[in-house]
Amino acid sequence: MFRTSLLGALFAVSAVSAVPAVAADVARGEARVTTIFDHPLPSVPGKSLRGVLVEYGPGGSSPSHTHAASAFITATVIEGAVRSQINDGPEKVFRVGESFVEMPGDHHGVSANVSDVELSKLLAVFVVDTADRILTTPDRP
Repeated sequence: MFRTSLLGALFAVSAVSAVPAVAADVARGEARVTTIFDHPLPSVPGKSLRGVLVEYGPGGSSPSHTHAASAFITATVIEGAVRSQINDGPEKVFRVGESFVEMPGDHHGVSANVSDVELSKLLAVFVVDTADRILTTPDRP
């Protein structure tokens, strides 16, 4: 029931939220992170649903990191392919339409574009405490 409600909320939010215009492609080796929606969940007081678009230029990656302690995350690749490692698990490659989840407290050791030529993108959807404003903390500043 919760999954159905969450998916319904996600689709409803996605339908009314516009993805910001992209000024230029992401540079080689770089990553760009853009919050595309942020809405409190009316049926779950104190929780919000936040959507984050992560774009990787060719050969781009994000530094290893953790997320807000309250964050449950599902990430879906929407362009290209992304290599990911959660906690001490194996590195895996996710392609368009494939998803992975991160539980509260998980460590995201690897998040990178598989290609040195093409862009890749993923949509990360967070269920997080509304008060949590910092979603990602790199291992090293």
